[in-house]
Amino acid sequence: MDGAKPLAAAAGGKQELEEALLQIVHQHHRQFLRQRQQTERAKEGALRSAARVADLLVDAVDGGVQELFVNEKRIELEARALLGTIARYRRQTDQWLAATNEINSVLKEIGDFENWMKIMDFDCKSINAAIRNIHQS
Repeated sequence: MDGAKPLAAAAGGKQELEEALLQIVHQHHRQFLRQRQQTERAKEGALRSAARVADLLVDAVDGGVQELFVNEKRIELEARALLGTIARYRRQTDQWLAATNEINSVLKEIGDFENWMKIMDFDCKSINAAIRNIHQS
């Protein structure tokens, strides 16, 4: 009978060992699941943070691009206005140039007329002197 007790004790010890091992496995499994959930939460948080950073970067870049677009439009409008002003000044300058050329032409004609008058005066004086010489002789 002494041999039966150790067998019963061994069977009881085996069962306790199995229960302890099962308990360790379950505890490991629960810790694994908890750690997995924490990892998933951390991963989701990281993804949200990355998405937020990406949104902020896009907003920053878009803001700069939008500002550039507004500046480009303003520059285009100012360039068109400047081209209109240049065209208006060009027409005005052409008018002034035409008026100046006309004045120069009139002055030249006046100078030609004055020269013609001097020649005519000289010719008249020459003819008058010739007639006096003929009359006196």
